[in-house]
Amino acid sequence: MNLKNKKKIYMIGIKGVGVSMLAQFLVEKGFEVTGSDTAEVFMTDKVLKKCGIKVHQGFSIDNLPERDHIIIYSSAYNEKTNIEFAEAKKRGLEMYSFAEALGYFFSSYFGIAVAGSHGKTTTTAWLGYVLEKSFLAPNVMVGANVDQLGGCSITGSSDYLLIEADEYQNKLKHYNPNAVLLNNIDYDHPDFFPTKDDYNQVFVDFITKIPKNGFLVANFDDDTVKRIANVNTRAKVISYAINELADYVAYNIEQRDDKQYFKVKLGVDPFDEDEGPNELGDFSISLSGEHNVYNALAVIATCIELNVPLVQIRSHLEDFKGVSRRMEMMGRFRGATIIDDYAHHPTEISATIAGIKKKYPKKHVLTVFHPHTFTRTKGLIDEFAKSFSDTDELIVLDIYGSAREEQGGVHSKDLILKIEEQNPDLHVIYIPTLEKCEEYLRGKLDQNYLCVLMGAGDVFRIGERLVNN
Repeated sequence: MNLKNKKKIYMIGIKGVGVSMLAQFLVEKGFEVTGSDTAEVFMTDKVLKKCGIKVHQGFSIDNLPERDHIIIYSSAYNEKTNIEFAEAKKRGLEMYSFAEALGYFFSSYFGIAVAGSHGKTTTTAWLGYVLEKSFLAPNVMVGANVDQLGGCSITGSSDYLLIEADEYQNKLKHYNPNAVLLNNIDYDHPDFFPTKDDYNQVFVDFITKIPKNGFLVANFDDDTVKRIANVNTRAKVISYAINELADYVAYNIEQRDDKQYFKVKLGVDPFDEDEGPNELGDFSISLSGEHNVYNALAVIATCIELNVPLVQIRSHLEDFKGVSRRMEMMGRFRGATIIDDYAHHPTEISATIAGIKKKYPKKHVLTVFHPHTFTRTKGLIDEFAKSFSDTDELIVLDIYGSAREEQGGVHSKDLILKIEEQNPDLHVIYIPTLEKCEEYLRGKLDQNYLCVLMGAGDVFRIGERLVNN
């Protein structure tokens, strides 16, 4: 990328979470950023407006800038699907994909990447928050709005750049990390990765790139992570686990009121009675669910590797309140608690519902699930069917299709049949649209209910309308 003479950036598909994250970072680094996207309202609109970024609503060749701009485009678009992309290529403008551009900046820093199938957003934001509050002055890019970071990006004066590293379409090939946090590997994105082996291989290739003087923080309770970490990296491996032997072990986990409490030991049997130098002590976090204990362990291990004082880690770990659309409390409607969550993979669904049930044991949990993409629904339909066993009631909406995929091939009613086979006592109903679902919930919810709106699409809009009216 020629950034010596070009400080102006134009972004095609600027409202996407990844591209908007990079846009905020670039503005804070002194670049002039403009862009375009569909006129649809996105959850990133507020961040872009706050940054003062001009966004063209809709795509047109008239939007394209002069040759003094660099074009960065979302992977959702190509010359066949986007007129701006096609025209920019025709004109010979300097163009880079989002991942190529992010990789360019990432390689200019001591790059720390949070990777894996689940928990990337929360772990990235959490680690970034603790590092910033501990005066390490990190640069951070995370794919969601984080109130405690003031958006989805922060810029600091240090050499650290922490990013959420998405594996979809093998974006990881563009990033050369000095350190990696690898939470888990759980087959996803069947539209791009035909087999589990294809999916796993991108993580193998990624950790192989960590230099010998770098480090890998790895969840050894995940069999695939443990296997590839032991044979595919030259870097120092720092392991973490729950109730099992690892470099960092969490045990005695309790949910009390709105917090989780646990102890951590270093490299020994967690149930050894010795509380000597191997005992790291007590921790508490404000996020629910076992999956967030794993996320916290990754943050603790990384901070200690970066020489953050333990007193700072313990304090700021507890202070972190989470990110948007991850078990996010939206408000109340007729006494019912309304929660929004981004979970769209079977493992995420199971973990989120389990965490909610533990935090709100007296509530009747009604889950509204908005399946995300036809390919994922079809490819993981048996896994989806098993993931709702902890909810008390379930509503399934029509599938939220991606613009990148062929529509059809599976229907929400097919998923419901599978769910009912696995959970014969679970009350499951099909409601096709957000509007019909909102109407149903208005007549049903009361103070005994907790309603979780779940999916990577726009199911959260139901919650917005309920709590605001």
